[in-house]
Amino acid sequence: MKQVLLALVLASIAAVPALADAIPLNAISRYLNGIETAEADFTQINDDGTVSTGHLYLRRPGNMRFEYAGDDLLVMAGGQQVAIFDGRSNTRPDQYPLRETPLSIILDEQVDLSRSNMVVRHEFDGTSTRVVAQDPDRPEIGSLTMVFTPDPIELRQWVVRDDTGAETTVVLGAMEEGGSIPLTRFSITQEIQRRRGD
Repeated sequence: MKQVLLALVLASIAAVPALADAIPLNAISRYLNGIETAEADFTQINDDGTVSTGHLYLRRPGNMRFEYAGDDLLVMAGGQQVAIFDGRSNTRPDQYPLRETPLSIILDEQVDLSRSNMVVRHEFDGTSTRVVAQDPDRPEIGSLTMVFTPDPIELRQWVVRDDTGAETTVVLGAMEEGGSIPLTRFSITQEIQRRRGD
């Protein structure tokens, strides 16, 4: 019995440093708010198991662009909208309000992960910190799981879980921050005009 109790005590002591090594939420919020522009290669694992690759452009607040390799597929966030352009279709893009997607969490003008009911999980796995967040005003739209590595803090991947429960994982390559990315790259209207040949 004493050996069992000793094992439990040692296990609880060993667990404390692991919890302490999680990157604090306020530090993650400062990191995200400090990103003005960034770009990176990405690998996307879709809910059906298919894999896509491409290049991501980010300009905070509110703007993101996913260019997919080997496919005329483009996903853009800009002007408070998200648009999905499919080159195989001649119709207008599918569009959704950005505030109705979990990505709005990191594209907000001020990210504050300390807001009540925003973070539903915050854990350290021995290597990286995982944060599961939702819009506390609209939890029904889904959640965003973000994975960060420390020293310095860097966003390495995220998982979007939508309102149907489908999950899309985006794994980021090395992020290059601070480059010049014009706002026109995130203009849904200009992309529609370009594709129409206007």
